[in-house]
Amino acid sequence: MSCQKIGTLGRALCRKGRRTATLNASSKIPAFACASLASSGLTLNGQKDCKSNTSCDTEVNGSTGCQSAPASHRHQAGKKRGEDLLSRSGRAFSSTAPKVDSKTYLWARYNEMKRLVHDIIPPGVCNQLNPATIYANNEVHLDKVDIYGFDYDYTLALYSNALDAMIYNKARDFLIEHYKYPEGMNKYDYIPNFAARGLHYDIHKGLLMKIDAFHYIELGTVYRGLKPVPDEEVMQLYGGTNHVPLHQDSGFYGKGPKMKQYMDVFSIPEMTLLAAANDFFISNDIEYDPVHLYRDVSEAIGMVYIKGFMYKWIMQDLEKYILSGDETYAVLHSLVNQGKKLFLITNSPFSFVDKGMTYMVGKDWRDFFDVVIVQADKPHFFNDCVKPFRRLDSNGDLQWDKISSLEKGQIYKQGNIVDFLKLTGWRGSKVLYFGDHLYSDLADLMLRHGWRTGAIVPELEVETRVVNTEQYAQSLTWLQALTGLLERLQMHKEPESKKVLQDWLKEREELRAVTKNLFNPQFGSIFRTCHNPTYFSRRLCRFSDLYMASISCLLNYDLSYTFYPRRTPLQHEAPLWMDQLCTGCMKTPFLEEMAHIR
Repeated sequence: MSCQKIGTLGRALCRKGRRTATLNASSKIPAFACASLASSGLTLNGQKDCKSNTSCDTEVNGSTGCQSAPASHRHQAGKKRGEDLLSRSGRAFSSTAPKVDSKTYLWARYNEMKRLVHDIIPPGVCNQLNPATIYANNEVHLDKVDIYGFDYDYTLALYSNALDAMIYNKARDFLIEHYKYPEGMNKYDYIPNFAARGLHYDIHKGLLMKIDAFHYIELGTVYRGLKPVPDEEVMQLYGGTNHVPLHQDSGFYGKGPKMKQYMDVFSIPEMTLLAAANDFFISNDIEYDPVHLYRDVSEAIGMVYIKGFMYKWIMQDLEKYILSGDETYAVLHSLVNQGKKLFLITNSPFSFVDKGMTYMVGKDWRDFFDVVIVQADKPHFFNDCVKPFRRLDSNGDLQWDKISSLEKGQIYKQGNIVDFLKLTGWRGSKVLYFGDHLYSDLADLMLRHGWRTGAIVPELEVETRVVNTEQYAQSLTWLQALTGLLERLQMHKEPESKKVLQDWLKEREELRAVTKNLFNPQFGSIFRTCHNPTYFSRRLCRFSDLYMASISCLLNYDLSYTFYPRRTPLQHEAPLWMDQLCTGCMKTPFLEEMAHIR
């Protein structure tokens, strides 16, 4: 029932642009619908929406609209209307309908649309998105995939948020102890949910921000330290625009000469520490160079990994830090039982991987994999790296023998994709590799080697919960409807009409802020900047065939399943399909069948 109602709203929004009521000789006002405003007799300056030469038909095969009268009648009516337009210069039209000024007309359209949105999107209608869904950017036939590859961190092993605070605190201590930063920085504790994945950092200006797919900064999401930068100041800082040129934005792997994009989950503590350090110097009126600060924070975060602190914390308390280990076992077990080959390529050291995999899968975890490669040094492993493979013994010590084959049960270190392809013969779309880092894990594999790729985006689970709320569904639907009204009625130029439109624009900005804050008060959703996709979303669509919250989502699909990306309409195409007419609640395949999963 809710699906039918949403379709009614979509059809109303679509067809209101097809009928027009004459305003004057050079401009037209699109009518809302034959059965709404016109049926009440309320028109602009006495002009009815459905004229005597048209008739309103009822819904047939899911469509409703105005049918034209016979051609001869249309010709005569058109001829008379043309003559009238040539002879008239004002707005006085003869009609028995009551005359209404533009302001009243605009608010009538507004109230009618608001009523329709309220009636058609009842409470709970969008509480249906399943966080265990796999989403497709490209058509993928699982029955043609024979080999499954995996990264380790945030792919096979998901970590709790407690790890972020540990990384932040240790890196902050490095800044104070090794880089001699002021002791006052100790007062800055980790702030959960301050930063979000995919943000850009202006190295020279010390600004953290969100950028959209067209390289525009989303105003209202620029932070210097822990405080937002006013929109006017942002425009001044970037030469009167909020556009960042491509060569400054970021290079292929997310770092340009002036900007750094943070693409993986591990980067959240680093962005938070950058914001805190900037805020400390600014609040205490201490002069500093943002470039030096960026490099120091980057090195301090790196020390947490290089010195092995993160590995030690996790290995000491696996139960506290590793999530969903039983689901990882279930995925690997399912794939192997159905005759698939598996491999692991990770940058983490063997001792760390061995400890975690033993905890999640069991001491015989290596039996699941045909090839295991550690300390691979991605992304270099996947592009121009020429390091040879080296074998490790059971204790993790390097061996000196030449590698002429990659054998099951053995552990290999370093290596490169050229030798990997030569030794395994695993090429093209029969290989599907999963990772969380769009650049290091997926980009080269898709663009250079033709593998299928799957992005792990843990944030999907949280964002899905937001999209499932009544507040989000109502706010977004009304935001879209209000935007449609602004687009169609912007030709009203009278002073009172302009004031109405300004009120609507103000309300639109307020609605944008509401929907943004539901995800993250500072930066909003990682996938959208208001209506545009984020830069992160653009890369996600470009470098991944599939994306999901975790690899456990594979458990919901048969290995003969085919993923079909939804045909989303281009700007010049009409939204003709149900899943494009609603706000996102009907986009999950086999929703009812999947409801039992979680």
